[in-house]
Amino acid sequence: MSNFNFKNPDYLPVFTDRVERLNRIRENPSCLPALQSYYRDHPADFISDWGVTVDPRNVERGLPALIPFILFPRQREWIQWTMDRWIKQENGLTEKTRDMGLSWLSVGLASTLCLFNDGMMIGFGSRKEEYVDRIGSPKSLFWKARKFIENIPPEFRPDWDPRKHAPHMRINFAHTGSSISGEAGDGIGRGDRSSLYFVDESAFLERPELVEGSLSQTTNCRIDVSTPHGMANPFAEKRHSGRVKVFTFHWRDDPRKDDEWYAKQCDELDPITVAQEIDINYQASVEGMLIPSEWAQAAIGAHLKLGIEPTGKRSGSLDVADEGKDKNAFVSAHGILIESIRVWSGKGSDIYGTVEKAFAICDTENLESMRYDADGLGAGVRGDARVINDRRKAAKQQQKKVNQFRGSGAVHNPEKEMIKGRKNKDMFLNLKAQGWWSLRVRFQNTYRAVVEGMDYNADDLISISEDIPATERQILLNELSQPTYGFNDVGKMKINKAPNGTKSPNAGDSVMIQYAPGVSTITDYSRIL
Repeated sequence: MSNFNFKNPDYLPVFTDRVERLNRIRENPSCLPALQSYYRDHPADFISDWGVTVDPRNVERGLPALIPFILFPRQREWIQWTMDRWIKQENGLTEKTRDMGLSWLSVGLASTLCLFNDGMMIGFGSRKEEYVDRIGSPKSLFWKARKFIENIPPEFRPDWDPRKHAPHMRINFAHTGSSISGEAGDGIGRGDRSSLYFVDESAFLERPELVEGSLSQTTNCRIDVSTPHGMANPFAEKRHSGRVKVFTFHWRDDPRKDDEWYAKQCDELDPITVAQEIDINYQASVEGMLIPSEWAQAAIGAHLKLGIEPTGKRSGSLDVADEGKDKNAFVSAHGILIESIRVWSGKGSDIYGTVEKAFAICDTENLESMRYDADGLGAGVRGDARVINDRRKAAKQQQKKVNQFRGSGAVHNPEKEMIKGRKNKDMFLNLKAQGWWSLRVRFQNTYRAVVEGMDYNADDLISISEDIPATERQILLNELSQPTYGFNDVGKMKINKAPNGTKSPNAGDSVMIQYAPGVSTITDYSRIL
């Protein structure tokens, strides 16, 4: 169903195809064991082949409420990601935009695993019992699970009877000995041991510390699923800890949603709700946010929306992390357009290896030059880049211009004014603060041009390519809205890049460095550094 039109769906051919396939199975029942074996290892295919979901909003569009569960690509990726966590016996966290179908997807996966695996025990927990199981309530997870199981062919659910096998807060599968159980509130994790456990809307648990302790003894694979709810909860802490695998379900991953849908959400919801529940922004209610999430969203494909052809130099910027928990980040840009983002661990390598990789990216993407963060760990880039360029010169290979950015250094154009009425030397604590404020202005200009239709100078904008993979793009969007600003005792602006214990925004830093004013420029290109 790769060519299925999710915006204007026609379900009749899908139902017709299912009926024809089911007839072929019934004419040749000997094929069932092979099919069952296949679906055990390919649950996404089973869900797309036979699963259903319910959307009562379809009725007003002249469509059936009960519809085939046709997975779009990002949903398939999530199923494989979850299977990987289960097989490796490790925890995972899924952050999501509201209304992404994750409830149906998780119960569909759980049901499928129990249908085709012997002795599977899967748990679901949520902050209130009514969200887990409430008779007749489509809002509850188990209502969805029962509806999913009831509507698959009986060949795949032998002798399953909802009156006998689906009591309150439990669903049993007699032919495999598997089961799905539900828990709520402080009782999450107090029941059966589980092969896999889903915690629904984890960021909203009332006493999450009780759940943390209970589930640590109950399952080897816990999957937290939630929209953000600020930073003051274990869900947000885990999300930013670097210790848990993270899957991001953003509205741009959903083929049913587009910029028009997003604009409607912005009109109907307050800005903090949009930032948290639509843009997946944990800092939505944080005071002193530099770049609001709606500004960052407006920059996605801004050059296309405004009909601007990117011009200017092709260059990149490197933020160095070495071997710690933070990541190296490299951004490539063509003028105002951020074309690509690469984020990688420095574990097992060193600064020299990081610089070599940055040079390789410059070669691959035909970049003329690169900037780097010369503070802290980045100080070593200077010497390593010189060695690499000398080696290239000897081999008659293209050398790269390498410019340093020292965020701790003095501001650029100290006597001029970026903010009216305050000289730069009086306004900003250092070049880092000036660089982030300069980036803020670019995103604000872009938002005003794209959303508000204001006049603009194209060179003062910024655009994020829609071709950047969803995972890397969302990392960047999150990090751009993470830093906050404040003022020191003498009234100079300072930047807090990692408020509330978040990790350093390496991808965001690399973009800031790329567009920061006053970067030292190398003039002796025979030696480069």
